[in-house]
Amino acid sequence: MQVLNPGFATRWQGRIVNIHPSLLPDFPDLHPQRQALKADKQFAGCTVPWVTSTVDAGPVIAQAVVPVLPDDTEDSLSARILKAEHPLYPLVIDRLANEFQRSVRSE
Repeated sequence: MQVLNPGFATRWQGRIVNIHPSLLPDFPDLHPQRQALKADKQFAGCTVPWVTSTVDAGPVIAQAVVPVLPDDTEDSLSARILKAEHPLYPLVIDRLANEFQRSVRSE
């Protein structure tokens, strides 16, 4: 995991996506699963946002929701969120690639 230089992120804004293991804007930054458990949330998940110069604050492209179970630990919740991330990220990339192809063809 690496935070991009704000100048770099600004220059490439609208062309870089990220995946974050929380339902942004809730729990940006580190340890979002721990934060969700501490906040006694019923749901957690992951978000694919556009990258901006502010970490974890870009416009949301897509999210996947997972329940927070009564016996969840940070590790068990993290594992369930990771399972949701695996199909979500490629789905978003595919959608963006298709949108790009359509826009190129229409030019």
